[in-house]
Amino acid sequence: MNIPVSRLYTSRRVAPLLALGFASGLPLALTGGTLQAWATVEQVSLQQIGFLTLVGTAYTLKFLWAPLIDRYAPPLLGRRRGWMLLMQVLLALGMMLMGMLSPSQNLFPLALLAVAVAFCSATQDIAFDAYRSDALRKEERGAGAALSVLGYRLAMLVSGGLALILADQWLGWGHTYMLMGGLMLVMTLATLWAPEPEEVALAPRSLSDAVLEPFKEFFSRPGAITVLVLIVLYKLGDAFAGALSTTFLIRAAGFSATEVGTVNKLLGLAATIVGALAGGTLMAKLGLYRSLLLFGVLQGVSNLGFWVISVAPHNVILMASAVGLENLCGGMGTAAFVALLMGLCNQQFSATQFALLSALSAVGRTYLAGPLTPPMVEYAGWPSFFILTVLIAVPGLILLYWRRHDIERIDAAGA
Repeated sequence: MNIPVSRLYTSRRVAPLLALGFASGLPLALTGGTLQAWATVEQVSLQQIGFLTLVGTAYTLKFLWAPLIDRYAPPLLGRRRGWMLLMQVLLALGMMLMGMLSPSQNLFPLALLAVAVAFCSATQDIAFDAYRSDALRKEERGAGAALSVLGYRLAMLVSGGLALILADQWLGWGHTYMLMGGLMLVMTLATLWAPEPEEVALAPRSLSDAVLEPFKEFFSRPGAITVLVLIVLYKLGDAFAGALSTTFLIRAAGFSATEVGTVNKLLGLAATIVGALAGGTLMAKLGLYRSLLLFGVLQGVSNLGFWVISVAPHNVILMASAVGLENLCGGMGTAAFVALLMGLCNQQFSATQFALLSALSAVGRTYLAGPLTPPMVEYAGWPSFFILTVLIAVPGLILLYWRRHDIERIDAAGA
């Protein structure tokens, strides 16, 4: 079905996802990089700042309590929006309370409060991912993923870069955190405006069903194992190329940290957003399988831009073009990939299944690309390594082609 772009992104089901994505991304930096910057400015010891890095553990473990979000519902706004609203209110209060403390004087209570904020943020993510999977029609999944990515990235800019500027130049750290809490309260309006899914699935009958049935239901599907392997492999080439890209650009290619930071933060972010929006628009016309295949090829081939940098003379425009192209194609691939994860979720268990599938999607980046990239670079050198990253993307595309009928069925009728 070909839907005009104006209708696709202004749909009542799609449009609120921009603000909801913003709400999802806002707390991350405030419990991570921004909090570390605040502690650094107030002369907290390096060892204690290192302790603060543990605050974000909730984001990696959120699948453990996702069954609770599937099983139970707050009294207002249904099983998904009810949890989102509750968490957003708690997040707003938590951020404001953080603004009343000081890392130099109240580090331990501030750290505990940051842990609570991270937990509520991870819980909001669980409910938001489930809501998005449940509420969007199949032709809207790409656009919904794109707007979510846009909102999330904008929130990272606001709670990361802008918050540092506001705290340093204008408001101070405490008032900046209170302002961020106020922004989160404003995001509750999007939760109130967002509609309930057109078809509301029944919650699992018991907590044990909420824990066990998502696995039973998923593995009862034909080809379930190969689909899980596909999730690990689809963006693996992209993960390898990006694992040490900043180190490559500074140390091997000879660009300054300012040049790399400017290109990565500004051009890279803009290209990712444009890629996600373009990917969401094209998906409505191409369908899920053809989009995954096309964007997968593009994100693999775009890694050759880094190869060109590694063999060509030093040139900032060339570097910016390569980074922009890689982020553009990566953004398109991300939109299609998130749409695939949404399509794989059964509405009754979408909180648990999406949390598990998204955790699985990080396996390649965390446990393969991160540890294996340095020895590969040392053995092969940078030019050969970037050619290898293109080849690493091929198995995922072959597996995608092999399971194309399953993907087409998901696109036609859901999981």
